[in-house]
This record gives sequence, C-alpha cells and structure tokens, in this order.
Amino acid sequence: MVIEQDGAQHVFQNDKTAVWIDVRDPSLFAEGSISGARNLPQSRVLPGKDVGEVFAAKNDGRLPMQDHNTRIIVFGQDSEQASDVAEALAREAFHNVTYFAGTYAVLKAVVDK
Repeated sequence: MVIEQDGAQHVFQNDKTAVWIDVRDPSLFAEGSISGARNLPQSRVLPGKDVGEVFAAKNDGRLPMQDHNTRIIVFGQDSEQASDVAEALAREAFHNVTYFAGTYAVLKAVVDK
C-alpha cells in the first residue's frame, strides 16, 4: 500500500505509535533522517523469511514484534527502494505496512512543516 504526502504528514503529526523505517544506507541515515525513524537498509534485506536485516530488526526492536498490526511506514531514497522493503515486511506478517510514494527529500520537507 502507498502513502502520499498528505497522509504521511497526518500520520507523522497524529499517530505517535507509527513506526517509520528508513531504508537508505546507514551512512545516509547517520547524516540525518526524520525524527524517530529506524534504519533498516534495503541493501541488507535478503529474500526469504527470517533472514538478513529483517531478521535482525525483529530481534533488536526496530520492528514492532508485540503487535504486527502496528502502522509501519517505509521510506527511502526513492519509492522503488521503499516499496522493495515494504513488500519484504509484508511477507513477514506485518499487516499494516505502507511505503512513501516519493523521495526522502520530499518526505523530510513534508514532515518538517
């Protein structure tokens, strides 16, 4: 499922339970991200269940293991990068996963308003 600018802004401002997943490379994440975002680099997401970075994120608290219905919003350098990881998370039985249909720069501008 896709979330667009207005929806992303609304969720960022009003849903403090949402989990924001930044799938850019760790070096870009280290330079800054949106407030509260967690890094799950696309480059480390492997095909299959319970492998690679998704498995690590399930065990280290980056993904909401207590409630698989928690809203997860995935964003990246572009929508293709975010879409790939969102699909991987959905295959892991996370039921409320969306990805931002735009670039990181656009999302950053939207949530920083």
